This record gives sequence, structure tokens and C-alpha cells, in this order.
Amino acid sequence: MGNNFVIIAGEEAGPKSNKMGGIWNVIHEEAQTLASLFDSGELKEEENPDILLAGPYYGHRGADWNRGLNRITDMEGLDPLSIDGKLKEALKTLENEGINIFTGEKQVGKMKIGYLQFQTDNFGRVRAVHREKETTLENRVKSEAYELLGLDSIKYESMGNGAEYTHYLSLSYAISELVRVLVGSAPKTGAEVEAGKANTTNKLIPCPMVSLHCHEFGAFYALARLKKLGIPACTIATLHATLPGRADGHNSIQKIRKNDSSWSEGVPENLAALEALALYADTVTAVGESTRQEARLFYGISGIVVRNGITIESERIDWDRKERCLEQIQRFLSENLYRHYGGERIEPEKIIPIFTISRIEVENKGYADLLDSLVALEHIIKNSIMEGYLEEGIRVVCFLVTAEGPKTNLPEGFPINLPKEVLVGNELRVQHMIEERGLDCPKMVRGKRSVAAVLYPPIISDQDGGLCMKVEDFMAGCCAGVFPSRYDPFLLTGLEAGKEGTPSVVSRVCGFSDAVKIIEALGENLGGVIVVDNIDLSYYETVLEYALAASYFIRNFVDDRVKYKLLCREAFLLAKDMGWEKPTEQYFELISGKRFFGQGDEAPGKERWKEEPK
Repeated sequence: MGNNFVIIAGEEAGPKSNKMGGIWNVIHEEAQTLASLFDSGELKEEENPDILLAGPYYGHRGADWNRGLNRITDMEGLDPLSIDGKLKEALKTLENEGINIFTGEKQVGKMKIGYLQFQTDNFGRVRAVHREKETTLENRVKSEAYELLGLDSIKYESMGNGAEYTHYLSLSYAISELVRVLVGSAPKTGAEVEAGKANTTNKLIPCPMVSLHCHEFGAFYALARLKKLGIPACTIATLHATLPGRADGHNSIQKIRKNDSSWSEGVPENLAALEALALYADTVTAVGESTRQEARLFYGISGIVVRNGITIESERIDWDRKERCLEQIQRFLSENLYRHYGGERIEPEKIIPIFTISRIEVENKGYADLLDSLVALEHIIKNSIMEGYLEEGIRVVCFLVTAEGPKTNLPEGFPINLPKEVLVGNELRVQHMIEERGLDCPKMVRGKRSVAAVLYPPIISDQDGGLCMKVEDFMAGCCAGVFPSRYDPFLLTGLEAGKEGTPSVVSRVCGFSDAVKIIEALGENLGGVIVVDNIDLSYYETVLEYALAASYFIRNFVDDRVKYKLLCREAFLLAKDMGWEKPTEQYFELISGKRFFGQGDEAPGKERWKEEPK
């Protein structure tokens, strides 16, 4: 380990945990790509940085503040962290403070990525001293947060989500304490900061040796604390959404247009106080234009857009794998529809699976829009059969993959066999929405419907008790993805579908659609990703557009496999064009203060990474 550190931080359960999506995927890919760029020589420094991933550690059931998700961090498969020098000293110092850190390491070529997972659920049991008085580490963190930034933890921890707030504050404290110890030269009090200014008036302040990139508000107190303590570290705060914007959902677009900065009642005050701390970062970024505008509207924070990305190592689509995954889904549906609902067995090859996957935010993710579009799709499919465009007996099954949390002891044939006893909260609400539109499976089996919706409420995995497929295999096996979000800062799942060579329908409101337009402007568009305008069109027009777009993919899948494969390839190439290289280069440019020029670009008068001759 050297003396130059890039720390990428976020609130997520770590390298491997029982979860669906999350910030971890983002920070992991950023670190992986940064390491690859240095290993390949695309990025160069006099001393390559040590790349560290920082997040929480949930070592057992009940350690997670979110009892519903009950995530467990699994660091098996990582090598032991090879540490020396400043990092070793820093970790020892934090250990002496009572902060437990679980570590690991991953090799990327000649580069290494260090994993630092902080335990926070024990802060209330660790003895500490604050202002010469004995207390717990948790209380010291809260007292200091009030003194530095006015965070009223007595008020905030008494709210319904108080445990979540306290966890974020503790995690951020631990991360910032690591940076403080690594830098090891900044004063700790306001008086010392002023004294330090007086003593360094005629001196150049050296470039910070530690950079901290915090994703989402769960880690923002870390960079704000560093700023208040005067620690010379370069910091970036990345917003993947805003809490006021998420509370307003699709109405946030109208608020931006009207310059209405009022907050809805559903905004959690304590978490919003943490989100507002992005103001203390050296640079604020947002994953989409709508999020950037929300930050300025609701918090008065100006930022720049740096999109999300995806890592695709393959150069081509594995068509044999896609076919195997499709057949597995078709067989599962055919067998279980017959076993649990009787009627005439539907031939597997007549079943066309499509899907959506998201957090269970019913309004924001547009579940009503999707289900209404499936009703419209029902009529389109029937008319296409009557007119001879589609074969008789075609059935479309749309999986709605969304969950309140992990599930156990699921019945055989799940989720076709879906007893309501296993559903909770919004899962029950979505199932009711399916049934009131007549999209439940029994109606399709009895021949009354050609289209059905199937709620898939576990966290999808190869051991989920349902299809038992990895999420990437599930996406690969479906004909298309439909993502009708009314509020979605980026929509990473659209890229993940493209990675598997699966075309998709996305809403205009999501940040992904902006990136699609930019990339498609550079070349021919074959339609692998269809963007539906859900901002300016009426609700009924929007619903019909979703249905028509889905039917476009379905008809080509059934009648013209050559064209369908072109659509799949277009979706794949679009995702490949949106890799993590460009966002990571932009982040490193913000951290290092050096302009990066991509392959084929030339900096006027300069060579890459070299100063202009004097």
C-alpha cells in the first residue's frame, strides 16, 4: 500500500449479500474500472493510487438496520488485505477507537482493490470519551455532528426511521475518521483551523493524498465532517436521486418546470438533512439531468451530470445461452400453469416471457401504467392473431420482479402458485392491481386472456425458490424488458437488460433515456431500446405506446427472428457503448484535477499526462 488513496464509499451490504440491486453494483464497477484503467496504462500517475471500497458490515441476521431486508455481508472469495504503511497504521488507530473493520482484497491485473466494511451496530456498546466525559461511541458521534453541522440527532433518532439515520451517521463518521487518520495533518478545531491559516499564508498547500467519492446521502456526513474539520481531502458527492424528488415522484418534473421548491409531506426530515450535506463536497454530480435539476431546486446545490454505466466483457451475444434460458422459463411456466390451474396445457414454445424489475415503489415505477399497457397489449395480440400476423395460441407472460424483502419456505411452483399469505405490504397491493385488471394466470389458462402478469416477489437468484435463475440468466431468457418508470433518475436495469442482449422499452422520464438519445445521435438506430414519452403524452397515449412497443418486440420474436436478433444486438451494443470507462474517467478527472483524453482524442499542444514544454 502506498500514500495515494482513492476511497469509493456507499451504504450497501458489501461484496455479496442477499439484496436486489443497490448502490454496491455502482461503486464496485467504478472501482473495478478504475483499477483496470490504471492496469492497462489508460490512466497514469507518478504513483498509482490504492483503491479502497468502503461500506457497512452486516455480519449476522439482525445486524442490518433494515430488518425487512436483513442483509448479510459475505466477504468469502476475497483475499486477505495486504496492508502496510499509512493504511495499516490508520486501521490500527480506528481499531483502538473501537471501530471494527472487516477487510478483503481483489486483484485486477497488477492493481489491487481493498474492501473495508465498517461495523456500526455496536457503536452504542463501545466506550468513548467526548469533551473529557465518558460516553458511548454512538453518542460521541451524535454530539460532534451537532457541534459541527447542527444535526439534531436527539430529534432525528426519535423518528420512525431513526435507526436508519443513526446507522448512516455512524458509518459516515467511521469513513471520515479513516480519511482523517490517513491524511494525519489537519487541525481538529475551528481555532486550530484559523491558526493553521495564519501559519500557511505564504506556503503552497500540497495536493491532497486522499480522495473520497461518496455515493448517496448515507455517506455524505463523511465529506461534510472532513470539510468542517479542515481535512485536506478531495471529495465528490454523487446523487442517484433526491429524497424530495423521490417523494414527489412523477410530479417532480412539473415542480422543476414551475420552479416550485416546496417539499412534500413524505420527505424524511432526518435523511434529507444528511442529503443536504452534499453541499460540502468539492464537486457534486448527479446520474441524470432530472436529478441535477432536483438538487438545485430543492437544496440550492449546483452539480454536473456523470451518468451510470455497466461493465460488459463479452464482445458478442451468447445466443445458445439465451435460447437455453428462454426454454427454462417456458418449460417452468407451461408445467406450473398446467399443474396448478389445469385446463389445456400451453405448449412451452407458445409462451413469450417479458419482464420488469425494480424496487417496490408502486407509483414511481409506474406499475399501474405497465398493467394498463398489458390490458392494451391483450387486444393488440388478439387482433394480430385474428389478422394472421401472429400464430394461434400465443401467450404473453409478464413477470413483475419486485419485493419487500427476502422470502423463505415458498410453496412448490412459486410464483405461479402464489398464496397471498407470503405477500406483505405493497406486494399485496400489486397483486390486487393484477387481479382487478383480469391479468391473473387462471384467466389465461381458461382461454379468456392471451396476456397475464405474474408477480415475482422474492429477491431473484438461483436459490430463490421460484425459477431459481441468476438475474442475468432470467433477463437473457426473456423476450423484452418494459420499464415504465414515472420517476427514475437513471434506470440501470435497462442497461443490465441490454448487457444480456434483451431489447427494452423505457420511459422518457428516466436518465437512461437521455443517454440513449446522445448515443443514438452518433449512429444508426435499429430500435433495440424504445423510449416512450411519458412526460408530454396523455396517460392513455403513454399506456398505448408501451403496449405497441412491447408488441413490436413480440411480433419480431415470433415471426422474424433475424430482425429480432438485430434488435437484441442493437440493445447489446447500446449497453456496451455505455460502459463504465467514460464515467470513471470523468470521476478521476474531478478527483485528480487532470484532463483525461480518450482513445483517438488529442489534447492541443500536449501529450497525454505530460506538461507542455516550457
